[in-house]
Amino acid sequence: MYKAYKFRIYPTNEQQIALAKAFGCCRWFWNYSLNLCQETYLTTGKGLSRGAIQGLLPSLKKEYSWLTDAYSQCLQYVALNLSTAYKNFFEKRTGFPRFKSKHGKQSISYPSNVKIDGDYLKIPGKVGLIYCKQDRKLDGQIKTVTVSLNPDGKYYASVLVDDDRELAQLSTEGKAIGIDLGLTHFCITSNGSKFDNPRHTTKYARNLKKKQQSLARKQKSSKNRYKAKSKVSKVHSKIRRVREDFLHKLSRKIVNENQVIAVENLNVKGMVRNHNLAKAISDCGWGQFCTMLKYKSEWSGKTYIEVDRFFASSKTCSVCLNRVDSLSLDIRDWTCSQCNTHHDRDVNAAINIRNEALRILDLGTRSTANGGNVRQAGKTSVLLDAVPCEVGNPIPL
Repeated sequence: MYKAYKFRIYPTNEQQIALAKAFGCCRWFWNYSLNLCQETYLTTGKGLSRGAIQGLLPSLKKEYSWLTDAYSQCLQYVALNLSTAYKNFFEKRTGFPRFKSKHGKQSISYPSNVKIDGDYLKIPGKVGLIYCKQDRKLDGQIKTVTVSLNPDGKYYASVLVDDDRELAQLSTEGKAIGIDLGLTHFCITSNGSKFDNPRHTTKYARNLKKKQQSLARKQKSSKNRYKAKSKVSKVHSKIRRVREDFLHKLSRKIVNENQVIAVENLNVKGMVRNHNLAKAISDCGWGQFCTMLKYKSEWSGKTYIEVDRFFASSKTCSVCLNRVDSLSLDIRDWTCSQCNTHHDRDVNAAINIRNEALRILDLGTRSTANGGNVRQAGKTSVLLDAVPCEVGNPIPL
């Protein structure tokens, strides 16, 4: 089983310069290869293979001597990433590959010859030993290391490890729980528990506003504008970290306490088209939360299941299964006309999600009462088999 560990690294000034050169070389080769692929397609109607892209490197290094500042296998890995990006595009799993910019996040991958030497990460090429803040030991063989530079100026190393273990066998024996995601409360469970929405963006909105106003007053291409932009990036980084911390803790709590976890398969991409709710929905991180629930359940041998998004969980009585014709969003509780049961809208939805998931498991199929699964056949996740380890480094702002 593959696992990815993310550590904070602290390169020296000389190492930062070496990494900046490596970032630039890989970024340039990506843009050059992508442009060449587009021109080749317009001319011949065919693209370039991974081998053809890698075959460009010897002649390019003679023409551009500065390409040797990057480790050779890093440039070869760029060709692999580009071919994978095209494959994902043609299989309709993602958008068309885009050109990379020197502004924003930078990354480079080392597919081999990387070692952990005590408190240091040994990277091949001109970088050498980098101090690495390790809060846990790696268990397994290192496959790939990706070094990244975030816009806030912090460096990280994502280490992909193969621990030679098999995933735990899934089981449905135990407690089952249904989860209904919302905005007022982040999630509501079938046992009646409600977890408030932390509203991370709102909490840091005032600080973010001041930093963005200061950035807007700076002259373009000036050093002061660069400093102000860095301050804005640090606020966004803080918001992202506190959100991930909340999602990790809540998902771990739910997985530890339950054996079957059922959630609704929400169309988040379509929901954010509502301009009135787009910011609040994006701030919640529903998709990331479901991803955490899924891989943590797989690690622990527990069952994670998604219920059809068109299943009428809110409008169906969980006691007598009576379904009302309409139920507007402003109605938070209602009484069933058949059995006179008074329902909390969200708790009732969570109970129905749990019951529907148990019904699906009993039937041995993923079909629901409303029809087949909304996911298209043959469309697999773009994500790698690796999943991030949930325990993070305590990184101060």
